[in-house]
This record gives sequence, structure tokens and C-alpha cells, in this order.
Amino acid sequence: MFEHIDFNYWLSTYGYWAVFFGCLLEGETILILGGMAAHQHLLHLWPVIGWASLGGMLGDQLLFWSGRYFGARLLPRLSKQQAAIERVTGLIARYPSTSVFAVRFLYGMRLVGPVVIGASGLSPLRFTVLNALGAVVWATLFANAGYWAGEALESMLGNLKPYRLPIALAVLVLAVVIAVIRHWRAKAKVRHVG
Repeated sequence: MFEHIDFNYWLSTYGYWAVFFGCLLEGETILILGGMAAHQHLLHLWPVIGWASLGGMLGDQLLFWSGRYFGARLLPRLSKQQAAIERVTGLIARYPSTSVFAVRFLYGMRLVGPVVIGASGLSPLRFTVLNALGAVVWATLFANAGYWAGEALESMLGNLKPYRLPIALAVLVLAVVIAVIRHWRAKAKVRHVG
């Protein structure tokens, strides 16, 4: 089935767009794959970091402005995210600048965090500067993690060219499995508390 797919062509043609849109939404998995593709010279590491930074920053900016304008109506509807909302609210109250930078690194906070920060009344300029800095650090760390994962796999398996598609699929499946497990744990925790 996959023998007719030219994975190299698809990755080199659409790879940067995939990184941008993947990081606009969530990003870690696609960013690690982008770093691995850079290791294999299908993409270049610095553009992967650049597009990931831009996508991650833009996504959080949109969420921030959603919180700023619609937070009072939006946050009460996110009852399933109440623990995350309270955690981010506490962080903003104690460490406003650090919370903007750190929220993208905290599991379960990436999407709800900027909305809560926007609703908190934090200065848009302050958020933008810290969000940009956080996006660049985040993209650099995860893209390099993917690059070095490619290095480690190559030292174990030798030439990775025949394994590119199975590795990409394995990383995606692993990400989905981890997300499902975390979702089930979060649901179980809510049921246990409630």
C-alpha cells in the first residue's frame, strides 16, 4: 500500500507547512518529526524552528485574544478544564510573566492557558513579547530533540532512509496512544474527585 508513496517528496514539499499548521494547533509531535526530517536533510533545522515558532506564537495569540474578548462567556463553558483554569489563574496571580512563558510547556495548559491569560487582563504587549520568546525556546528544544532522536536512531539502525515512513507513523501512533492514556487518566481523576 505504502510502496507507491514518495514520502521524501511529500515531506520536502509540504514539511514546513505541516510544521507551521501542526504547531498552530498543538505541535510537539509534528515538531519532533520536523527535527528528525532535518536530521535526514529532507528539511533544514532553522526553518523548522522558525515555522514552528511562528505557528506556536500565532496559535497562542489567537487564543489570548479569544480570552481577552470572550473569556467571561467562554471560560464557564470549559467546565471539563476547570482544574487547568484554576492552575493557570493561580500562576498568573503569582507569576504573571513566568506563566506566559511556561504555559506552553505544561501538559494540559497549552490550549486553555492563553485563553485564561487573555481573560486575566494582562497587557497584550507583555503577552506578545513573552509569547514570542516562549515559542522560540519551545520550538528550539523540541526540534532539536527530534534532530537528536534521528541521530540516535541512525546510530542504532544505520541508514534511516528505508525506515522513514515507519518511524513517522510510529511517532504519530505513539503520540495518539499517549494522548488517549492521558485523556482517560484525566477523566478518571475527574470522576474520582466528583
